[in-house]
Amino acid sequence: MTMIKTDIEIAQEAVLEPVEKVAERCGIRAEELELYGKYKAKLSEEYISSLRDKADGKLILVTAINPTPAGEGKTTTTVGLGEAFWRLGKNAVIALREPSLGPCFGIKGGAAGGGYAQVVPMEDLNLHFTGDFHAITSANNLLAALLDNHIQQGNMLRIDTRNIVWKRCLDMNDRVLRNVIVGMGSKADGFVREDHFVITVASEIMAVLCLAEDMRDLKERLGRIVVAYDLDGKPVTASDLQAVGSMAALLKDAIKPNLIQTLEHTPALVHGGPFANIAHGCNSVRATRTALKMADYCITEAGFGADLGAEKFFDIKCRMSGLKPDAVVLVATVRALKYNGGIKKEELGAENLEALSAGIVNLEKHIENLKKYGVPVVVTLNRFLTDTEAELAYVRTFCEERGCEFALSEVWEKGGEGGIALAKKVLAALEKGSCFHVLYEDSLSLKEKIETVAGEIYGAEGVSYAASAAKQIAQLEKLGFGHLPVCMAKTQYSLSDDASLLGRPKGFTVNVREAYVSAGAGFVVVLTGAVMTMPGLPKSPAAFRIDVDEEGMITGLF
Repeated sequence: MTMIKTDIEIAQEAVLEPVEKVAERCGIRAEELELYGKYKAKLSEEYISSLRDKADGKLILVTAINPTPAGEGKTTTTVGLGEAFWRLGKNAVIALREPSLGPCFGIKGGAAGGGYAQVVPMEDLNLHFTGDFHAITSANNLLAALLDNHIQQGNMLRIDTRNIVWKRCLDMNDRVLRNVIVGMGSKADGFVREDHFVITVASEIMAVLCLAEDMRDLKERLGRIVVAYDLDGKPVTASDLQAVGSMAALLKDAIKPNLIQTLEHTPALVHGGPFANIAHGCNSVRATRTALKMADYCITEAGFGADLGAEKFFDIKCRMSGLKPDAVVLVATVRALKYNGGIKKEELGAENLEALSAGIVNLEKHIENLKKYGVPVVVTLNRFLTDTEAELAYVRTFCEERGCEFALSEVWEKGGEGGIALAKKVLAALEKGSCFHVLYEDSLSLKEKIETVAGEIYGAEGVSYAASAAKQIAQLEKLGFGHLPVCMAKTQYSLSDDASLLGRPKGFTVNVREAYVSAGAGFVVVLTGAVMTMPGLPKSPAAFRIDVDEEGMITGLF
């Protein structure tokens, strides 16, 4: 019996090229890199500036159906597609998010792709990488410290200590920090109040970094961050606390995109990493813009399912940056579709066309949603050994009947070679041309925007607002934030806000429990259902299986 190698075993056996050689593929000189060891580098500001007048390449978004325990392989497909473009002689750069430590040690694992379609060095990427997340965490918590110190030193801004909205953060799944009391002890230890933690990828600093065009824009966005409200109900900002300069100093290197490689030495920019279920779910605008200048094709991804990541890519990232996608790849698996059809995970290996027929409605809804944005859609099935020819044929026919290009992806097993069929379909889709447009206009009210996303994208029958949420939305509009787009925080496992409703649920209501402004990022966050901005660890976290030997070799990371 042939043993299947783990992702980390495949990554550790790979022969990597020096990052300078990877950069040469895109015409980047060694002096235009800031090295972090042999295989990682940041792009210098001088290099990024030198690209300003170059024409943009084509922008290809990779998204997926709602994630299931069966796995979909969105990042794997993104990486393999980039490798396949190079095999076809096409100049392509991949643009991905950085992984969070929370999922690495929790239940989801890392985010470097899988099999023979990975970005490397895999262990570095999934753990500390170039320190971007640590810089973001530090900037977030510096602002929190300055806020509490201001109150301690006399509170000249008349901050209402009952209405502080800025939270501390940590890049770890630590549920006990969701709600804490700070300032305990003596008078010198600060004002006693309730405080909260979010995971770093949910911090507004993460969103600000990922949406900022340059250092000037970064500082302007940092200054607009609302940290609290004063006794008159007016916003108090990071600029009011004189926090902007020191925060920007902590982020001066983090704002630069990171360059690494795939197993086949395809260049990959990996930068930023907001979650899509509780934040906007896209890599940085700077990395995407730079990739478009570096190559003829930029292949990027957005987090979780298309109802979250793709919607926010279009309605937040593209709206703010002016980016216009030329094609979108929608990833699914036969196993995941059967899971949506009601089959248990351990039974997914057996052929079951009835379950496939029941579950494919999830794919159908995502196809419909993506077409609302005017971008040509290519559906790809990430192929598993247990998939039967009858099942594959069923999905192919289903997609082609809905006007989508379709291709099988075998990149996990074969790397770039396994993505050539998909790459050809994407190239064909690009010939159709894109008529991209956002889902809703800025002029709509916040409730109208929420209800548009809930109805058009999720398929909800209506939206219910907690009394406190309705009051918050009304107050945000009164304060002048009504023109901003909405960033919906919702479970990734369902089109609804109830994780147990699989397939294509109907007749449900989206329940809005809270709304607050991320004024620096430039959107209003809307919390729905039971979604948490600080996840917890499962009963048997991945951390139990991660180790390092005496030679420094890491095991168990996936």
